[in-house]
Amino acid sequence: MRYDFDEIVPRRNTLSYKWDSAADEDMLPMWVADMDFRTAPAIVEALQKRVSHGIFGYTRVPDAYYDAVVGWFDRRHGWKIRRERMIYTSGVVPALSAVIKALTVPGDKVVVQTPVYNCFFSSVRNNGCTLVSNPLLRVEDTWKVDFEDLERKVSDPKVKLFLLCNPHNPAGRVWTKEELARMGEICFRHDVMVISDEIHCELVFPEYRYTPFASISEEFVARSVVCISPSKAFNMAGLQIANIVAPDEEVRQKIDKAINVNEVCDVNPFGVLATIAAYNEGEEWLVQLLDYLKGNYLWMRDFCRKHLSQFPVGRLEGTYLVWMDCSSLHQSSEELEQNLMKEARLWLNAGTMYGAEGEGFMRWNIACPRSVLEEGLKRFCKYVCGE
Repeated sequence: MRYDFDEIVPRRNTLSYKWDSAADEDMLPMWVADMDFRTAPAIVEALQKRVSHGIFGYTRVPDAYYDAVVGWFDRRHGWKIRRERMIYTSGVVPALSAVIKALTVPGDKVVVQTPVYNCFFSSVRNNGCTLVSNPLLRVEDTWKVDFEDLERKVSDPKVKLFLLCNPHNPAGRVWTKEELARMGEICFRHDVMVISDEIHCELVFPEYRYTPFASISEEFVARSVVCISPSKAFNMAGLQIANIVAPDEEVRQKIDKAINVNEVCDVNPFGVLATIAAYNEGEEWLVQLLDYLKGNYLWMRDFCRKHLSQFPVGRLEGTYLVWMDCSSLHQSSEELEQNLMKEARLWLNAGTMYGAEGEGFMRWNIACPRSVLEEGLKRFCKYVCGE
């Protein structure tokens, strides 16, 4: 079956955080990370069947849920997750907050690689910890790890955790097995545990390969916690479900306690059933989605080369979030975000949302029909070039 990702699905006035946050109905939102595509039909059908029952009480997570998650990661990524090592929760951000609460005390330090997903900052600070930055290095059109700086940062005895984004948002990197191994070895040398946010793990273009951090070796299994969810890949973030994979039993018990303290230990029936349907029946839809997203990125890259050569876009290996260098405008990222909203009716994310290293950059969400992407680029072009 062929899926139609060019279809325009009206989202305004549906209580969409992305589309209804701006009062101006002419605003084109290309900011927050959800997609403008209908999710896989198997997911919709599973939810429709559940809705028709008409009763929505507390749910029990069945064996079929665990089987679907374990089967998917084994089949698609060669990562064998043991069911007893999984803890379900309402989302990756609540998961990260609970993990940090479980494994640190106020005053501890947590290392992140900036620019990085903005909720990392709040999850660290809300638990009374200090954030330490290991800035990524820009190399031509991509970003790499500063391993020497990482070693310096994690050698501080107050650093307890390294918070990894794999694949990386917003830099668009899909870390190689060799890069992940080196990061892990540096952390383990200094007794620092790795917490890996792998929510974008399915959104990887065919020429690249996602490596689950915990799949590298037995040492990596024992000294890491991985957070996963189908929400980004299958456009079901509003169903609020995620999994924490914590192989070490003592660590897992601490996390389970924190999950309950934070009151994010319950999930809803729709998230459970959608996960089962996604992992059991959604693979062909995902394959076609990735092909379409890659086409969007290549189209955007070519457009920028022809019409916006002073605004280079980074190499996109994974996610659907394009990182554009707008420093030639000599405006701060926050000023540019506001000016684009006011004058072009285009909403992008300011790079500084992801840390000081994001200054001069803007993040584009290209998970939309190509006609919408074209309209967004034309609005940007008109603003910066007067065309």
